[in-house]
Amino acid sequence: MSTNTIERDVKVPSDGGPKATRRQNAERGFKAPTELTDSLQAVLVDLIELHVQGKQAHWNVVGKNFRDLHLQLDEIIDAAREYSDTIAERMRALHAVPDGRSDTVAATTSLPEYPNGEIDTAETVDLVVVRLEATVGTMREVHDTVDDADPTSADLLHGIIEKLEQYAWMVGAENRTATAK
Repeated sequence: MSTNTIERDVKVPSDGGPKATRRQNAERGFKAPTELTDSLQAVLVDLIELHVQGKQAHWNVVGKNFRDLHLQLDEIIDAAREYSDTIAERMRALHAVPDGRSDTVAATTSLPEYPNGEIDTAETVDLVVVRLEATVGTMREVHDTVDDADPTSADLLHGIIEKLEQYAWMVGAENRTATAK
């Protein structure tokens, strides 16, 4: 039997009920090639790190417009956590094993280290935008590899990229000055 087929169990009940049932074996089907797994793993660690660094920023931001930024960071943190779960579950669906252990994340993330201590709101804005853009950068870097191997996984990246870029724009607008007409 091919690894991409559906198993069929034929049951012939004595009471005249249904004669056949179909059962999908979850361990068959499309299996992610190494390049796809590696690409999704790179996205996963950046999303996990974005979540963790977002919490660090959330706990230690101080200054003007504190509350607004504090609440906006909560949205980003929740999204990053949800997106990391989406990517990890996609990896599992493709028979890959996601690695979200803290030592793996710290060793492989593309995000720069977040500074320790209290950080002014204006600096926090800049730091968070850099991390959002780095996370998106990873997704854009691996996009073609992912799309070639599995367009469905690429579709997930599209949605995440769109939302993270929107967050980068919205957070970054806090430090912008309107241009003269």
